[in-house]
Amino acid sequence: MQSRLASSNFKLTRVGVTGVKKLVHVKRPNKKLVIPLVVTMDLFVDLPAHQKGSHMSRNLELVSEIIDSTVQAPVTDLESFCAKTAELLLQKHEYATCSEVKAEADYFLDVTYPSGKNGSEPYKLVAEARANNNGELRKLIGVQVIGMTACPCAMEVVRTLDPTQQTSATPTHNQRNIGTLMIEVPRGTKVVDADDLIAIIEQSFSSPTYSILKRKEEAELVITAHKKPKFVEDVVRDMLTRVLSTYTDLPDEVCVVARSESEESIHKHNAFAERVTTLGELRQ
Repeated sequence: MQSRLASSNFKLTRVGVTGVKKLVHVKRPNKKLVIPLVVTMDLFVDLPAHQKGSHMSRNLELVSEIIDSTVQAPVTDLESFCAKTAELLLQKHEYATCSEVKAEADYFLDVTYPSGKNGSEPYKLVAEARANNNGELRKLIGVQVIGMTACPCAMEVVRTLDPTQQTSATPTHNQRNIGTLMIEVPRGTKVVDADDLIAIIEQSFSSPTYSILKRKEEAELVITAHKKPKFVEDVVRDMLTRVLSTYTDLPDEVCVVARSESEESIHKHNAFAERVTTLGELRQ
């Protein structure tokens, strides 16, 4: 029935399935352990104007086939998994000219807490891939990190209203900041490590945050954050600065997405900043 003629002659940009959950086995080249990731995926192809519907079951069949193969042969990274899926989608859907795959997964990274004890903290991996039937393929890897910012605006107002508050510990309101950083990985390029992206974002906050903090450590974290008050704009610009110094070997056409959103503590709205660009534009 999907192959019948459409009643209206309009091409559709993306048709497919969303929220597909699968277990993907990943083994990074520099890691010994195979990491099982619970991945949530969106899979799309375009639909020509003449065709009534897309064969969506083919998307699910394809994912299951690829997932089964990762048990014996784990993938090296989530973005390559998405890229392979995007290319195979075009083989499954012979009428499509382009495909798109998005994936995200919870990811735990070993950290050292301010107390000196070791533990693991949760992050989110995100990956995207787009393929065209002319052979073009683009893939991106990214992370989403939760940290903390201290508002420089409120800090300045407090200093103005109370001249005695002129130290680095001047009161201000704090925000939970959600930082997102995505970088394109060109064909033949070494893997962009998600751990490095996490470090770039955390270093761009006023302070990282931790699941476990004792009272003294909470106080030290707050003091540290107040010594580096930041707008969401500052967080994005600091991420971009660190991207440039970290990825000097990547070509100019590589796409970069840097995003910062602060959940405001004294407002009912959030603050947001973003830059979508290329390494070449940043270098200029």
